[in-house]
Amino acid sequence: MSLPPPSILPLAVDHLSYQAGKRLLLHDISFTIGPASVVALIGPNGSGKSLTLRLCHGLLRPAGGSIRWQQPGGVLSGHKRHGMVFQRPVMLRRSARANIVHAVTAMGVPEAGTRAEEALHRFGLAALADRPARLMSGGEQQRLAIARAWALRPQCLFMDEPTAHLDPGATRQIEEIIAGIAAEGVTILISTHDFGQARRLSQRVLFLHQGRLLEDRPTPEFFAAPQTTEARAFIAGDLIW
Repeated sequence: MSLPPPSILPLAVDHLSYQAGKRLLLHDISFTIGPASVVALIGPNGSGKSLTLRLCHGLLRPAGGSIRWQQPGGVLSGHKRHGMVFQRPVMLRRSARANIVHAVTAMGVPEAGTRAEEALHRFGLAALADRPARLMSGGEQQRLAIARAWALRPQCLFMDEPTAHLDPGATRQIEEIIAGIAAEGVTILISTHDFGQARRLSQRVLFLHQGRLLEDRPTPEFFAAPQTTEARAFIAGDLIW
């Protein structure tokens, strides 16, 4: 029996900054995420939530600071053991099954077909395996996007408002899926505007405003007694930017 791969967690974000042109969009952000946790990233539009996720996933290069994945023995490396699910999933012009097979094959992971079948069954998509992915409903596409990421066996999953464009029924399905993945021990960093969703899914909240991390607290404490004026205004619906 093969041993499980060493953990890449915790994820350490240290004095992270990002600049577009002359505009500084993220300012000196620091936080650490340990294994088997769900962390909600919340804040107004334009606060830097999606940007933070993309930087952590390695899609963008920071202007300053560092993003480090820890392994035993002090080796720092992600080794592609993290995945990302976007607000609007990007689907290839192929079947649901082929979308998963392509993603697994592209990462050089063996047994792509087997992993695809496992993922399709795990997320209730087996009956849709041969359907063109781009003809699936929004909820089905989001389940497929999660299945595609899950097939790579990530230890950490970044999710950028995965239910933002879904109806209540599909939203409930996705939340149940997220909770199930977290129960398997996968660490999740999820951005959301839905306070109820943050309460239901996360143990901890990171609150961003104007590119700055203003609060980092356990979820119940954050919503019961936010410590900053900006967080209080945001929860009350008075803070737009």
